[in-house]
Amino acid sequence: MTGLLNADVHYIMEWPCSLFYLSGFSNIPHIRYFYIFLCFVYIMTVLGNGFLLSVIWLVKTLHTPKYMIVFNMALTDLCGSTALIPKLLDTFLFDRRYIIYEACLSYMFFVIFFASVQSWTLVTMAYDRLIAICFPLRYHNIVTETSITAILLFVWIFLVSVIATMVGLINRLSFCRSLVVNSFFCDHGPVYRLACNDTTLNYNMASALVAILIIIPLIFIIATYVCIFIALSRTTSREERLRALKTCTSHLILVVMFFLPTGITNIAVMASYIDPNARMINSTLTHTIPALLDPIVYALKTEEVMNAVKKLCKRIYLNRMKAKTRPCNHCYIKS
Repeated sequence: MTGLLNADVHYIMEWPCSLFYLSGFSNIPHIRYFYIFLCFVYIMTVLGNGFLLSVIWLVKTLHTPKYMIVFNMALTDLCGSTALIPKLLDTFLFDRRYIIYEACLSYMFFVIFFASVQSWTLVTMAYDRLIAICFPLRYHNIVTETSITAILLFVWIFLVSVIATMVGLINRLSFCRSLVVNSFFCDHGPVYRLACNDTTLNYNMASALVAILIIIPLIFIIATYVCIFIALSRTTSREERLRALKTCTSHLILVVMFFLPTGITNIAVMASYIDPNARMINSTLTHTIPALLDPIVYALKTEEVMNAVKKLCKRIYLNRMKAKTRPCNHCYIKS
C-alpha cells in the first residue's frame, strides 16, 4: 500500500491495509512558506503558554480559582497545538501523507478533544465573570478551588466520553471506495464520508459535536454577558461599570478569536460551496492562532498577570544577587 501512486489511492475496492492518505492542500503555490509559518506559530505557542503556565505555577498570588481556569486554558492550548502542528508539518512538509488507521483515529480524537476543552474553558471563564460581577459579595463562597476543580474535571471527563464515542463509531464503518481524506488532518467529517455503508449515526454525532463545541457554549456565554450587562446597567457609578467591564476584556477577546473563525467556516460550508483549500487554511488558523494569542492577551491585558511577572522577575534578580554576594563556606586560603 505504501508504494501506491496517488491516482491508485482514489479507487480502492478492497481495504487490504489499514492506511489513509491525507490529501491536504492542493495546487497552492509556495505552500511550504505556510508550513514554515505554522512551525513559527507552534514554537511561539509553546513559549507563550509555557511562560504563562510557569508564572501561574510559581507566583502564589495567582493560586486562585480564576487562574486555575486560565492555567487550564494555557495547558489545553499547549496540548492542542502539540496534537496538531507537529504531525501536520511531518505529513506535508516532508510528504509523509500515509497514516495508519489507528493513528488516524488517535489524531482525530486528540485534535477535536482539545478544541472542545478550549471551548468549554471559555464557558467556565464566563461563569467566573458572571459570579464576580453579579454576586460580588458571594464570589469567594461560590467560586472556590473545589468548585472550579469539579467543573473542570467534569468538562474533561464529559468531553473524553463524547469524543471517544464519536471516534469509536468510525470502527463500525467499511471503507471500500476511497482512502483519501480531503483534509489537513484526520478530521471526523472527511473520514466518515469515505465509508460505503450507512453513516447516519456518524452524521448525527457530527451534528451533536457542532452543538457541543460551538452552539451550546456560545449560547451560555451570550446569556452570561446579557446577565452581566443587566447587572451593570443597575450600577449607578460609571467608573464601577468600566472597572467591571475591564475585567471581562481579556475573556471577550478570547471568545471572539475562538468562535468567530469557527462560526464563519461552518456557516459558509452549510450555506454554500467553499473552496477546499480556503476551508482548510481557515480551519488550520482557527486551530492554531487562538492558542498562540491567548497567553499574549492574558499577559498584556490582565494587570494581575503583569504584576505577577514583575514579582517573578524581581525574585529571580534578587536570588541571583544573593548568590553572587553569598560568602563561600567551602573556600579557604592556602598558607
